[in-house]
Amino acid sequence: MLINNFDPVAFEIFSFEIRWYSLAYIAGILLGWILAKKVFIQNEDIYKKFDDYISYLIIGLIIGGRIGYVLIYNFNFYINNLLDIFKIWEGGMSFHGGLIGIIIASIIFAKREKQNPFLYMDIVALVAPIGIFFGRISNFINSELYGKATNIPWSVIFTKVDSVPRHPSQIYEAFLEGIVLFLLLIYFKNKFLSRP
Repeated sequence: MLINNFDPVAFEIFSFEIRWYSLAYIAGILLGWILAKKVFIQNEDIYKKFDDYISYLIIGLIIGGRIGYVLIYNFNFYINNLLDIFKIWEGGMSFHGGLIGIIIASIIFAKREKQNPFLYMDIVALVAPIGIFFGRISNFINSELYGKATNIPWSVIFTKVDSVPRHPSQIYEAFLEGIVLFLLLIYFKNKFLSRP
């Protein structure tokens, strides 16, 4: 059994906190960007425009993730505290909202460039499991999205939650949605997909 009492703050610079979750976003975006450019982009035009596209993607991810969190998870609080919507440093992002934000940003960028948005979204879909992997690891560190109570040998006590041994569901998700999904997407891309 593991005791999870990790600090969600990775390090501090003066009084500015750098959190594991922020580092997960940065690592996922950077590694996905590098891998996309080095391995997955075969279209020369897409390759040249991909760096500009990343800016749209980051904005869509952050705005969509935050709006999704506000609407789905804590609407009653934010409707009464509108200025708190902008305090993203206090946490609160939604995968669903981030996904919608990326789709909208991809459509806007592709329309501006007069291209098929699926050319960009296919590449993002291939590297998205990298970000999901890091995100779930940071959920584990933050004691978020924990599993049901259990007595299995690899159970975890999340001291910030309670003293009950639980499934480390974040680790399961990091493995399945991160590593396994990444390998499956590459397999299907190589085996079956010859068009967007």
